[in-house]
Amino acid sequence: MPGKIVDERDVQFALWEQLGVEKHLDNPYFKGMSKDEYNMIISEATKFAESAIYPANFEGDHQGVHVDPSKKPSEIRIKAPEAYKPVYDQMCEAGWTGLAAPEEFGGQGIAQIIGIVVTEATIAASVAFSMYPGLTHAACELILECCTEEQKKKYLPNMVSGKWQGTMCLTEPSAGSAVGDLKSIAKKRPDGKYNIIGNKIFISSGEHDMCENFVHLVLARAEGSPPGIKGVSLFIVPKYRVNDDGSLGEFNGVVCPKVEEKMGIHGSATSELLFGEGADSVGELVGELGEGIKHMFVMMNEARIGTGLQGLCTASAAYLHALQYAKERVQGVAIENMKDVNAPRVEIIKHPDVRRMLLSMKSMVEGMRALIYRGVWYGTLARMTEDKAEKAKYEDWLALITPIIKAYCTDQGFMVTRDAIQTLGGYGFCTEYHVEQYMRDCKIGSIYEGTNAIQALDLIGRKVLDIKKQMKPYNDFIAQMKKLAEDNKGGKYGVYMTRLGAAIDTFDGITKGLVGKAMGGDMAAPVRIATPYLEAMGHCVVGWLLAEQLLIADEKLEALYKEKSCGDDAAKNKLVCDNNEAAFYAGKIAGAKFFIDTVLPKVDAIAAMAKADNKDFISVPENCF
Repeated sequence: MPGKIVDERDVQFALWEQLGVEKHLDNPYFKGMSKDEYNMIISEATKFAESAIYPANFEGDHQGVHVDPSKKPSEIRIKAPEAYKPVYDQMCEAGWTGLAAPEEFGGQGIAQIIGIVVTEATIAASVAFSMYPGLTHAACELILECCTEEQKKKYLPNMVSGKWQGTMCLTEPSAGSAVGDLKSIAKKRPDGKYNIIGNKIFISSGEHDMCENFVHLVLARAEGSPPGIKGVSLFIVPKYRVNDDGSLGEFNGVVCPKVEEKMGIHGSATSELLFGEGADSVGELVGELGEGIKHMFVMMNEARIGTGLQGLCTASAAYLHALQYAKERVQGVAIENMKDVNAPRVEIIKHPDVRRMLLSMKSMVEGMRALIYRGVWYGTLARMTEDKAEKAKYEDWLALITPIIKAYCTDQGFMVTRDAIQTLGGYGFCTEYHVEQYMRDCKIGSIYEGTNAIQALDLIGRKVLDIKKQMKPYNDFIAQMKKLAEDNKGGKYGVYMTRLGAAIDTFDGITKGLVGKAMGGDMAAPVRIATPYLEAMGHCVVGWLLAEQLLIADEKLEALYKEKSCGDDAAKNKLVCDNNEAAFYAGKIAGAKFFIDTVLPKVDAIAAMAKADNKDFISVPENCF
């Protein structure tokens, strides 16, 4: 394995130096814990991920999950990879599964922003393994926000402890992204509960032998409800019924007939579930009838951030593998000696194209981390403040960038894994070096939890062009991005800030053009450009965050130069070569400049696409494809 799977120094930078979390630790939300205590939690989580989860990852990938034919349908039939169970037990015993859950239900109540950092280490060690506790966390959030006190007391303690796991049951064979077309039905019982009858597919962690029960959150249509999404309700349907005191009862008619064979995440139990098989599947209504999708969005938004995090983590781990390999692999001669057959062979990190790929991966990984942390920080600030206007602002900004976190980070994360494989060459294509698994595991991120096309439609249709709020969240968010560029145009990095500002203005111009077309009656205009539009906004937001990092890093680096009495360029260069902190900050500056120079120009290309507004893919007859 590489020396590390998570860049802890960059995590620390994003958390303490960029977000400035330390300045808020006196808020009650942070439980009176210090920076040192939080750093210790992060360090221990990373050590556990590297020493316990990471070694199980590749065994799980090769072994996969299987149905145990000796088990009855009423029993737990799915076998998780053998290496997972002892690691999962260690995780539960150490309290990692309930780190961010409320203390009243057995959790530790740690701040959301710290929780996401801990989760990053788990995912980087193994995407497939991380999905078992990951969706349970999202299910707990839904139950906390949407369920009755009785339901919370009944289900949460065992879910927080890891004894039970939660699932999200939306997809059906005939209803994937079109959730309103689902066929699952709910028939009301005399006791006020419902019998659920239906078939759900692609359910992550739907069943496996690491837990004793599964709390399925199931979308179904109650009899008499209207068609479409407005008639969909949400129900809690466990594999085994749960008594009022939280103890296990009898089989609840939920059967797992098979698990899927997949391109990646082989160790994840992606299950088909049948409800109402061999016994009534009794479900408890969450909230009111017809509120299903509203409640499920609580879990979906959590899961979408988690999916974006998967994109970051696979990219980060793949990049770190590639970086170590590039430093160790000797092949070819330095470009300046290419005509000298007797020239010494050099490490491939000395070759220009390898360095280009490495800096491209580095800047994108650090930009994605900054993007996800910023989104989670907005959610944290919203929870901390008592000011209603401030709370609404941060919630709106989080909602605005959530589809970008999900779609941009999974799309770009996949591209980073591609470059990591390319860096290793033929060895990258072989399982021995593991980077190919990151690409396989990463690809699902653009598909599940709402395809990236759906995220693009959500961004432009519901978040940016928010008529009820007169586009205020978007306009305010863009304004702060423009301000950073404008305020620093006259400084040391003025040329980069000017380029950043120009890209943001270009993107804002795309938005205004789409608004004009929509107001002019062409309501389909935003839909036609939605996916490239999200990509362009992602580039701009990441460029803005990296520019912010550049300014911080430059200030820190100049302080180091002064401290070490580096009076000329030679002395400064020597310090960067000899001092890890100086090298880190210099790398930050180089990465930000590289991103602004090489990635932000893509915004101009997308603007040209928007201006051309090609409609051939809409108008051409289907038999032309």
